[in-house]
Amino acid sequence: MEETTSNSKVLENAGPILQAIGVTRTFGSGGGAVKALAGVNLSIPPARLIALRGRSGSGKTTLLNLLAALDSPTDGSIYFQGKEISQLGDKKRNELRKRSMGLIFQSYALLPFMSAYENVEFGLRIAGISSRHYKSFAEEALEFVGLVKRMQHRPHEMSGGEQQRVAIARAIAHRPTLLLADEPTANLDSKMGLQVMKVFKDLVQKEHMTIVITTHDPAIMEIVDHVYALEDGQIVDEG
Repeated sequence: MEETTSNSKVLENAGPILQAIGVTRTFGSGGGAVKALAGVNLSIPPARLIALRGRSGSGKTTLLNLLAALDSPTDGSIYFQGKEISQLGDKKRNELRKRSMGLIFQSYALLPFMSAYENVEFGLRIAGISSRHYKSFAEEALEFVGLVKRMQHRPHEMSGGEQQRVAIARAIAHRPTLLLADEPTANLDSKMGLQVMKVFKDLVQKEHMTIVITTHDPAIMEIVDHVYALEDGQIVDEG
């Protein structure tokens, strides 16, 4: 992928790329209401690898979905690149994700009848990228994750780590500013998980991408730049 024109010093001095201010998310109403998040505040600078950690039910996936504009908070505000996104309508949130964000889920969500290349190209179509860029963007993304030689293979012909790297290639092919991943190493063994984390570190260092992941893996805490620990819908620790 092409080297971005931004340099590390400029990014270090820039303001936060992502902010949550007093964010609350409640599901249900009345006596059956469940508060998944309760007054969360966080500020994420650009070009960092950030982890949201916590046990199941801690609120980390709910928070990731809000940061990804997949959901809106009940109270509070979320800002992306200095603009509030928490009150946007569905259409504008969809456009924001297509233009500026890449999403990776626990399940690789690859189309089984398509090759690695075709899965990445399909993502470019969804993102609205011009067809003249399909080949170069898809191949550059697959090269970045080390899978150019495997790009004609289908998912069932690839290991779990390779499938996850295809999912990463699909998420970064349109060159987003922000990448969000929900438990991206949960279904991988430790060796493959570290391969995926190396790709993330390279994206931060070489492409100046900002990456936010959810995890409960202690080994990953040693790799990321910053950790927000969630418990009962609140941030209880940072490191």
